[in-house]
Amino acid sequence: TTYGGGMRICADAEMDDGLFDVTVVGECTRTELLKVFPKVYKGTHLDHPAVTVHRVSSIELVAAGVTAYADGEPLGALPLTATCVPGAVRVLTGP
Repeated sequence: TTYGGGMRICADAEMDDGLFDVTVVGECTRTELLKVFPKVYKGTHLDHPAVTVHRVSSIELVAAGVTAYADGEPLGALPLTATCVPGAVRVLTGP
């Protein structure tokens, strides 16, 4: 799946494995971020040492003064706990 015009943020995510793929970009300079960013379109940014991917069935996001968004729509202020429920939603995908 892709986001925002073809970005493969979680390039190895599986739609039906019952897990969230969470991509985290650790500390890096602005120059390094700009250098690596184009790789997001091929999914090769995952090889960068500052990038880690976590596969989890549940996640809690906590940050003061931050609003959570889903598909561009505001959900509400953090904290937010999300749990993946396998088989709860039918999703149709292309080839």
